[in-house]
Amino acid sequence: MADLLSGGAVGALMGETVKYALQTIKKGQQFRPTLETNMETLDALAPLVEKMKGFNDLLDRPSEEIERLEKHMREGKEIVEESKKFTWRKIFSFPGQQTKLKKQDDKLRRYLSVDVQAENKRDLMDVLTKVNAIFEILLIKDKLGQFDDGNQIRGLCGAPDEPQCKGMDESLNKLKIEMMKDGVSVHVLTGLGGSGKSTLAKKLCWDPQIKGKFGGNIFFVTVSKTPNLKNIVRTLFEHCGLREPKFHSNEDAINRLGLLLRQVGRNPILLVLDDVWPGSEGLVEKFKFQMSDYKILVTSRVAFRRFGTPFQLDPLDLDHAVSLFHHFAQLNHNSSYMPDKNLVREIVKGCKGSPLALQVIAGSLCKQPIEIWKNMKEHFQNQSILESKRYFPSDSTDTDLLCRLQQSLDMLEDINEKECFVDLGLFPEDQRIPVTVLIDMWATLYNLDEDGTQAMAIVHNLNTRNLINVIATRKVTTETDMYYNNHYVMMHDLLRELAIHQSKGEPFEQRKRLTIDLNGDDRPDWWIGPNQQGIISRMQSFVTGLLVKQKQLKVAARILSISTDETFSSDWCDMQPDEAEVMVLNLRSDQYSLPDFTKKMIKLDSLIVTNYGFHCSELTKFELLGLLSNLKRIRLEKVSVPCLCPLKNLQKLSLHMCNTRNAFENCSIQISDTMPNLVELSIDYCKDLIKLPDGLCNITTLKKLSITNCHNLSAMPHDIGKLENLEVLRLCSCSDLKEMPKYVAGLNKLCCLDISNCVSLSKLPKDIGELQKLEKLSMKGCSNLSGLPNSVIKFGNLKHEMHVICDEERAALWEQYPNIPNLRIDMLKEDINLNWLHRTRS
Repeated sequence: MADLLSGGAVGALMGETVKYALQTIKKGQQFRPTLETNMETLDALAPLVEKMKGFNDLLDRPSEEIERLEKHMREGKEIVEESKKFTWRKIFSFPGQQTKLKKQDDKLRRYLSVDVQAENKRDLMDVLTKVNAIFEILLIKDKLGQFDDGNQIRGLCGAPDEPQCKGMDESLNKLKIEMMKDGVSVHVLTGLGGSGKSTLAKKLCWDPQIKGKFGGNIFFVTVSKTPNLKNIVRTLFEHCGLREPKFHSNEDAINRLGLLLRQVGRNPILLVLDDVWPGSEGLVEKFKFQMSDYKILVTSRVAFRRFGTPFQLDPLDLDHAVSLFHHFAQLNHNSSYMPDKNLVREIVKGCKGSPLALQVIAGSLCKQPIEIWKNMKEHFQNQSILESKRYFPSDSTDTDLLCRLQQSLDMLEDINEKECFVDLGLFPEDQRIPVTVLIDMWATLYNLDEDGTQAMAIVHNLNTRNLINVIATRKVTTETDMYYNNHYVMMHDLLRELAIHQSKGEPFEQRKRLTIDLNGDDRPDWWIGPNQQGIISRMQSFVTGLLVKQKQLKVAARILSISTDETFSSDWCDMQPDEAEVMVLNLRSDQYSLPDFTKKMIKLDSLIVTNYGFHCSELTKFELLGLLSNLKRIRLEKVSVPCLCPLKNLQKLSLHMCNTRNAFENCSIQISDTMPNLVELSIDYCKDLIKLPDGLCNITTLKKLSITNCHNLSAMPHDIGKLENLEVLRLCSCSDLKEMPKYVAGLNKLCCLDISNCVSLSKLPKDIGELQKLEKLSMKGCSNLSGLPNSVIKFGNLKHEMHVICDEERAALWEQYPNIPNLRIDMLKEDINLNWLHRTRS
C-alpha cells in the first residue's frame, strides 16, 4: 500500500512539472514577439515625444506631463535593453522577463489611452479659452482706438476731479521721477490715515508729464480691507470698455488680465492700487507682469518694505498747511470776511498738519462770523483735535479724523503692540524716547525678554505701520550684542494724542495708565496736598491735637507718568498708587524731589527719571527708593545722582548724562553693599566719571557692564577679573582710556568686548587669549593700538567663530596670526545720523 501511495504522489508531481514546463515553453515562444512589440512602440513614440517637447517649449507650457511620459518610455527602454541580452541559454528566465515586458507595455498603453486623452481634452478646453481671450483682445484693439488722444484717464471710475494738492509738491515730484523711468517697478506711497495718500495718487494721474507718458493707460483701483481679486480684474476690463468676463478662478482672472495688459502695454502702463491693507502684499504681487514699461503705485497706511524703500508722506508743515486751509475755507481777496493771520495760524496749528483735519475744520469755518473762529481757537487751546468730533459730519466716518487714525491702530493684531503704542503717550511732546527705556518698561509690563529682542520687533513693526519713527544716532552694520543705547523713537503730535486718547475711556481712578501734567502752582481739581488744606482745617488740627489727614487718592494704574515744568515746587499730593509697576518722571527744574508717596509703591519695578531741562537736576529724597523691595530697574537721565541708598534687589542701573561724583566718589558706602544683586550697569555720557566706583568688581552677579562716551575715564579696575559672570564689557568712545587691566583671564564667560573709538588705548590685556568664550571683539577707531599681545594665538583653539570688527590698520595686525581658523574680520564704516536733531513737525 505504501508503494502504491508513493507512486501516486510521484505521478502527480511529474504531472505538475510537465505542466509548468509546457507553460514555460509557451511563454518562451512569446518572449521574442513581445520584445519586438515593445521595441516598435518605443521607436514610434520617440520622434513624436521630441516634437511634443519642442511645441511645449515654444508655447511655454508646463513640462510635468511630458516628463511623466518620458519616464514611462525610459522604464520601458531599460527593460527592452535588458531583454535583448537574453539568449536561449536563459530560456527558463524568458517567462519572467516576458511578464515584465508585457506589464510595461500595458502600463504605457494605459497611460496613452487614458491619461493622455484626459490631458488632451483639458488642453483643448484651454485652447478654446485662449481663442476666446484672443477674440476679446481683438475687441479691445478695436475699442482702444477711441482713447488714442492720450488725454483720457481710463481706469478711474469716471474721470475724478483733479484734487487740490497743497504742500505736496516735493512728494509729487519724487513720485513723478520714479514713474517716468523705464521698466517694471512697484512703489509704495505710505502715511497716516487722512495724510493725503489717495489725493496725491490722483493728482499724479492728472500731472501733464504723467499723462503724456502713459496716455490712456492709467488705471486707478481701490483695493480696501477685504479685496476681491476677480472683482478688481472685472473693474479693469469694464474701465477698458469691455464686457465683464466670467472667471473660473483667481488664476484665470490674473492670466486674462495679463493678456489685457500686454495688449495695451504696447504703450507704458500705470496701475494705482489705492488703500491696500496689511496682509495684501500677495495680492499686489499677482498684479506684477513682465512688460517693457509697467508701473504699480500702492497707497497704504503700511510701509510694505518688500517692494523697496517707501515714499513717506509726512504731515504738512505750517506754511503749506495754512495754504491748504485758505483753499478749503475759501479765503481769498473776494471773501467778505478775512480773519486775522495770527488767528488762522493758531487754528491751523491745532490741525497738526493733517490734510483731512484742515479740510474739515476749514469747511466748518467757511463764511462763519468772527465769534465762531475765536471759539475754535479756544477749543484747540484746551482740547485735542481728536476730541473735536462735533466739527466732523456725523453721517460720514470717512471724514472723521479719529476714526481714520484709529483704523491704523486697529490694524495691529498683537494686543501687546497696541498696548506698547499707547505707552508712548506717557512721554513729553516732541521728545526722543530712548528704546532702552521701552525695553525696561515692556519687560516689566508684558513679560518681554530682557535683552530687547521682542521689544525691538514691536518697535520695528510700529515703524512699518507709520505709527512711530525710529532713529539710530550712531550705528554699525551688525548689532549682534543687542545694544540699543543709540536708538530712539519719536512720535508725531497727532499720534501722541491718539495714544493718550486710548487711555481716556475709563474713569480717572481706574485707568491702567495715569498721566499727570503739573505746571507751576496749577493743580488738577482732584489734587490733595498739604498746601491745599483750608485754614479752618489746620486750626482745628492744632486745637484738637489731631492731624487731620485728607482722604488719599487711590489709583489703579500700572503705569504712572508725571510731567512737571521748570517752575514746579515739588508740592506733591497724598496719592496711593498701590498697583503701579512703572513710574515715569519727566522734569525740567534744577531741583527735584521724589514724591512722598513713592514709599507706598510696593509693586514698583521700574523707575524712569528724565530731565528735559538744560542743566542737571539735583535729585533729593532718593532714600525713599530703599523702602521698595520690588524695585529692579532704575534709569536716570541728566540728574546729579545722590549718595546711593541700599537697593538690595536692584538688577539694572542706567545713568545717562548724569553727574556721578556724589554717588561714586563722595559716598561712604561701596556700590557692592548698596546693590549686591546688580546684573547690568550702563553709564553713558557721564563727563565727570574718572574711575569706576569702588567695590564694583565685588558684584559677582554682574553680567553686562557698559561704560560709553565717558571721555574722562582714564583706567579700569585692575581686579576686573573677579567679575566671573560678566558676559558683555563695553567701553566704546572713552577717549581718555589709556590702558586696560593687564590680566582679564578671570572673565571666563565674557563673549562680547567693545573698545571701539578708545583712541588713547595703546595695548590690550596680556592674557586676552585666555578668553575662550569670546565671540565678538569690536576695536574700530583704536588709532593708538599698534600691536596685539602674543596670547591672541590661543584664539586658534576656539571651536566657535570669533568676530572682530575693526578698521583697515587694526585688521593688518590680525593678519600676522594666520593660525586662527575661526577668526572673521569685518571692516565697517560708522554711520552717524544727525536727522534726530530736527524736531518732528507739529
